[in-house]
Amino acid sequence: MHKVRDILAESGVKFGTSGARGLVSQFTPQVCAAFTLAFLRVMQRQFDFSEVAIAIDNRPSSQTMAESCASAVQQLGLKARYYGVVPTPALAHLSMEKAIPAIMVTGSHIPFDRNGLKFYRPDGEISKEDEQAIIACDTAFDQPTAIGSLVREEEAEHRYIERYLSLFPTDLLKGKRIGIYEHSSAGRDIYHRLFTALGAEAIALERTEEFVPIDTEAVSEQDKQKARDWARQYQFDAIFSTDGDGDRPLIADEHGEWLRGDILGLLCSKALGIEALAVPVSCNSAIEASGYFKVVKRTRIGSPYVIAEFSSLQSGYSSIAGFEANGGYLLGSDLHINGKELRALPTRDALLPALMLLALASDKPVSELLTQLPNRYTHSDRLQGFATERSQALIADATVAPQRLIDRLRLDANVAATDVTDGLRISLDNGNVVHLRPSGNAPELRCYAESTQLASAIELVGQVLQRVEALEA
Repeated sequence: MHKVRDILAESGVKFGTSGARGLVSQFTPQVCAAFTLAFLRVMQRQFDFSEVAIAIDNRPSSQTMAESCASAVQQLGLKARYYGVVPTPALAHLSMEKAIPAIMVTGSHIPFDRNGLKFYRPDGEISKEDEQAIIACDTAFDQPTAIGSLVREEEAEHRYIERYLSLFPTDLLKGKRIGIYEHSSAGRDIYHRLFTALGAEAIALERTEEFVPIDTEAVSEQDKQKARDWARQYQFDAIFSTDGDGDRPLIADEHGEWLRGDILGLLCSKALGIEALAVPVSCNSAIEASGYFKVVKRTRIGSPYVIAEFSSLQSGYSSIAGFEANGGYLLGSDLHINGKELRALPTRDALLPALMLLALASDKPVSELLTQLPNRYTHSDRLQGFATERSQALIADATVAPQRLIDRLRLDANVAATDVTDGLRISLDNGNVVHLRPSGNAPELRCYAESTQLASAIELVGQVLQRVEALEA
């Protein structure tokens, strides 16, 4: 017999901003079973259920991990419902509709040699308190046994498609030509069907059976050029894609220029008539400057923190939502759109912001929507292979003496204000913002920058990361 708490402590797998992440080699059958049993024991303290939903992304390791999770589900006398490769929000939607827990096997956007587990309560994402309870669980369990191939059910996929087909008229995208950059996205078999059903001419682009770690906050120069080339070749009105598990959107305008996720979230929230927003501290300050919302609350980075803020907004506002700089949109309250009810889905979703953007652009180019926003531009990138300990030491020193860091980075400005909500966000007296933060999922240091010109924000990120890397460790 094994103790869950001991297996998890020895595994090296940790909870990040959303879910447990680690190297594939760390997610042994024992570790997957331990996480599953701990999660379900914590859920059984609060909910009554007999089934557990499981789905995966397209990573090579995800199927085997799902089988280990399903074996652990059966150890507790529960039925494992397997939904195959679907977007994370599709699984979360089914979980809430059926009021059962769910486990998504995915590493999201991180490289294929890593993977992860995301957990959903019957009423939405697990909280940080749930994470601590999972880690502390002392349940004993047997070695997981092989259960053979899992039989895929299609209900999660069907429910997710119907959520949006029922909301919009079938001619919503009539006359639009939409490119779908499929790569290895978990939702690639859904998007073409959905956009076509809504009237668009949908063209599939670059499907691959090799896993592609798309990071919607740090789009590669190669993917930027691909979008521009596709836009010219096909005369697209927009290009749609997502990260690996389909909860973070990546959308380009008619010129093939990818929109920043927080700008997409801003436009989606405007289209939905949202009154109160919760967004991470890393998001563009154009959100407040636009004047579209009654209140904007800033949180730590990660969907659990955004969702936690919803409770403080529910008593004063009828329409609540949140989004992250990566574009993932979290709907915190039920809404009525086109005379139809849209149920809350408090987890990152890629489809809702994409569809609302295209609805706003029904009679105009997507790029024209951006001209109506305040001139605040953000950019972000990361140093990969940058030790977490080094990131933490850098930020700890800079928190005490932020001007010293700015001087060492040769940014020729004075510190006007600092924010330590998550990492270190430094506002400068020239209007620029530099925000440094260690990744919660990998040995990476992220840099977010904001300026009055996009070129300035891009240049600032490049300068900071280059000079940080050159600093003595």
